[in-house]
Amino acid sequence: MLPLVSLETVALLGGAPVSAALLDEVFALSGPVVGVDGGAAHALDRGRLPEAVIGDLDSLDAVRMDDLPADRLHVITEQETTDFDKALRHVEAPLVLGAGFAGGRADHALAAYTVLLRHPDRRCLLAGEAEVVFLCPPELTLTPPPGSWLSLYPLGAVTGRSEGLEWPIDGLDFAPDRRVGTSNRVSGPVHLSFDAPLMLVIMPRAELAATAHALAAAPARWPARA
Repeated sequence: MLPLVSLETVALLGGAPVSAALLDEVFALSGPVVGVDGGAAHALDRGRLPEAVIGDLDSLDAVRMDDLPADRLHVITEQETTDFDKALRHVEAPLVLGAGFAGGRADHALAAYTVLLRHPDRRCLLAGEAEVVFLCPPELTLTPPPGSWLSLYPLGAVTGRSEGLEWPIDGLDFAPDRRVGTSNRVSGPVHLSFDAPLMLVIMPRAELAATAHALAAAPARWPARA
């Protein structure tokens, strides 16, 4: 029965292409696995039975559906939101670790980022083949190696403070149509804080595990949008 509540990180799998290596990395960092419509096939292909499959289920073929217990299938038929949105708003966990929500398509990636923006109270890290992306909580400390890249992309008007970046962000007004913070560089331990749930952080995939742990442990959480 929805919502799915977990005290562990939940792996959330979309239907876009995902390498076996990335799936295994996501599984190693997670407890329960949730399939988002056709993304359930990714779990089955790696020998994992999802705790739940959520969505309108128009992308999960009948053969794969027969491999899933009926009580784990949660059909949400409304078409106002994406299946990723449907799933994220029904999962409560310290962290949701998502994979399979872009697959190299810009429109899919933009739709996924909109879902992160819509649900800032759901702490979610999206893992791609080359990078990880998440909506930054009110405060966050990261420890990527000096010299690695870190990008900030605002989804609205937002300000913040930073430590450990070659180009500090203190006193800057960010907005997608004015100033963005892509291709910054790490100079030491990174501390970020923001005044609104509007800043995406983008980092190399090599930082997946460390970022997942840091994000799950971050003390402050944004409230749900009204």
